[in-house]
Amino acid sequence: MSETHPAAATSPSSQRVRIELAERSYQILIGDGLVEAASTWAALPGSASALIVTNTTVGPLYGQRLRSSLMKRHGRVHVVELPDGEAHKDFQTLNLIFDALLTKGCDRKTVLYALGGGVVGDMTGFAAASYMRGVPFVQVPTTLLAQVDSSVGGKTAINHPLGKNMIGAFYQPLLVVCDLDTLATLPGRELSAGLAEVIKYGPIADMSFFDWLERNLDALLARDRESLAHAIKRSCEIKAAVVGADERETGLRAILNFGHTFGHAIEAGLGYGEWLHGEAVGCGMVMAADLSVRLGLVEPALAERITGLVRRAGLPTTGPALGADRYLELMRLDKKSEAGDIRFVVIEKPGQAALRAAPDGLVREVLEAHTG
Repeated sequence: MSETHPAAATSPSSQRVRIELAERSYQILIGDGLVEAASTWAALPGSASALIVTNTTVGPLYGQRLRSSLMKRHGRVHVVELPDGEAHKDFQTLNLIFDALLTKGCDRKTVLYALGGGVVGDMTGFAAASYMRGVPFVQVPTTLLAQVDSSVGGKTAINHPLGKNMIGAFYQPLLVVCDLDTLATLPGRELSAGLAEVIKYGPIADMSFFDWLERNLDALLARDRESLAHAIKRSCEIKAAVVGADERETGLRAILNFGHTFGHAIEAGLGYGEWLHGEAVGCGMVMAADLSVRLGLVEPALAERITGLVRRAGLPTTGPALGADRYLELMRLDKKSEAGDIRFVVIEKPGQAALRAAPDGLVREVLEAHTG
């Protein structure tokens, strides 16, 4: 798209992080009451129509609030509710968005609003990238995981039975709105899953943030607003710096997938939705940290700290017993693999990550130690 992404107005209590991508730059807003604040949406383009894409869980909670706010920006605001869960992140469900756009006569100026977690955000972004070859969209993430990770950076996708997020596009939103109020209704299991994506930023980029997380994890689990705001802001700052330097994951951006190669294999092997994405990533980080130790890159004490924090967050640290051969088969389908060689994000030193190949024998040792 050629439109310049707007710099959004904010309420006095909100914080901002900017993603620097030249003419596709945009703001992440973090604060209370943002969905209902008129200033949140003031800089977005008006249009004859808009479509809120949400799911059957989030829609009844926040759909009408968002629709009421957007009626001031758009002539008509339509809503489509998708079935909830990772198991529905597929072509069939994606087509429900296209059905809504076409039956409502939406044109190329129609703005899509993704109201929900990572599944809704990924699918709405992919629909926006595809409909009429590209229409604008806005991320309104309602889970911690989506606020700190999946809503930021323009990765959009659906799953395939053989691999997670294998079909998609890089497509940046106009704006990301992280309303802390939406976290009040988040189930505890989902909160823990989101903390996995928060924790990952420490070992790969900022050990002082990791230290802070060790001290403040209980406050985060208790949903202390100030602590959540800081964790979300710092996570988004780190991701913004990485995405700004490598939007299409040709190098540096791959470090954001710490724990994801093992994690995606868990999700695909069990069936999407059996474990939450963050649960699989948390366990995957434990495995990737151990692999870093076995490669001689870091001391065992760091892997123990990562494992301890993952466990304290309420996340699994032992993977399902799929068998090493099945894990290796699934990991060879990972997007970071090249010519059949599995490449892993490993910790080179505390606060710094890199992409490395690892011998199958070493990976089998990790799986032997951390599955069952």
